[in-house]
Amino acid sequence: MNEEYIDNVKHLIEQKDADKVKGLLIDLHPADIAELCNDLNPEEAKFVYRLLDNEIAADVLVEMDEDARKELLEMLPSETIAKRFVDYMDTDDAVDLMRELDEDKQEEILSHIEDIEQAGDIVDLLKYDENTAGGLMGTEMVLVNENWSMPECLKEMRQQAEELDEIYYVYVIDDDERLRGIFPLKKMITSPSVSKVKHVMQKDPISVHVDTPIDEVVQAIEKYDLVAIPVVDSIGRLVGQITVDDVMDEVREQSERDYQLASGLSQDVETDDNVLRQTTARLPWLLIGMIGGIGNSMILGNFDATFATHPEMALYIPLIGGTGGNVGTQSSAIVVQGLANSSLDAKNTFRQIAKESIVALINATIISLLVYTYNFIRFGATATVTYSVSISLFAVVMFASIFGTLVPMTLEKFKIDPAIATGPFISITNDIIGMMLYMGITVLLS
Repeated sequence: MNEEYIDNVKHLIEQKDADKVKGLLIDLHPADIAELCNDLNPEEAKFVYRLLDNEIAADVLVEMDEDARKELLEMLPSETIAKRFVDYMDTDDAVDLMRELDEDKQEEILSHIEDIEQAGDIVDLLKYDENTAGGLMGTEMVLVNENWSMPECLKEMRQQAEELDEIYYVYVIDDDERLRGIFPLKKMITSPSVSKVKHVMQKDPISVHVDTPIDEVVQAIEKYDLVAIPVVDSIGRLVGQITVDDVMDEVREQSERDYQLASGLSQDVETDDNVLRQTTARLPWLLIGMIGGIGNSMILGNFDATFATHPEMALYIPLIGGTGGNVGTQSSAIVVQGLANSSLDAKNTFRQIAKESIVALINATIISLLVYTYNFIRFGATATVTYSVSISLFAVVMFASIFGTLVPMTLEKFKIDPAIATGPFISITNDIIGMMLYMGITVLLS
């Protein structure tokens, strides 16, 4: 999908040569066609969609970037979206699509869906928070009753499978639709035909509740090496399943959000977003950084006499600020990672601080000794800068380590994304506190 290929497609679209465009698309995977459509303007993408079969068109729409997809959908009437796309989508993909539209548009699309059961499933799923298992699950599954015999089970499985693209697991339910187990396909071959499903099923399968946060769903799938996980309601009825491909999309999006938060971006942005959106995403933290810089200058401005007596102290301002910021970011990054993969619990705040303090003590001692040795050789043993910089570095590293550990764990307790603590917030705070410690210690030792 290089630039020459895309330019060729654009040229053919401009010439309205539908046959040649269709010829270029016929052997492409839906994900590749989606990548192509992302690089086309909405009118060009609309031309491409008219050439695709309904099922492929639906798959391509699912794979498109959110912004490009939204631009395309805004051009299409609700009836077309319903009959050309939604009718051919799994419910979880259809719900993701609907969430991007306003309520009026959603109602219009739903009114054009001929399959009432599918429309009802979409309406039900839209009620769930999109950050929970209920908001991510799909309702397409193969279900068998625990009291069925092997021949009856096989017959039902064949009928249900005809309507599905993929079969991950066969779920066993009771007469009240409560999840009882998973039916191993191997047992269908090896078990006598007189056996009932409940005698050969795997009991007590791993499942999640409709209100389970998505990050916990991800952890469960990773921990138990699942390709799908069933979702149950408050009384144990099976209402859907979440597949690994949906989870991977969510992991990628969460990773992007955390990375942008850590980089000081206040909202989700892409490289192709307009100038205004990129500016508003970056500016808040830049303004906070500016305020932090002004605060630093005010602190340093109060120590004119100190700099006049010991001008060499100014040489180490970048060292103090940079070291504090780096140490704080390292500590917070480790904590955020631990909170994300559940290897660290916010309840163990004091234990983690104690552990981080020991690590900080070792690092601070080594750094301080190295700087002391350098200043001892350069300025001599009696120079104020020789010991004040070393002591200040020790204090800054200790503070930054503890602060970088405490902040994300505190944010986690208050249900605030701790990824914020790995970005400019930590660096700016440590920079200011570091300067205060540096100048305060220097004054005391002068």
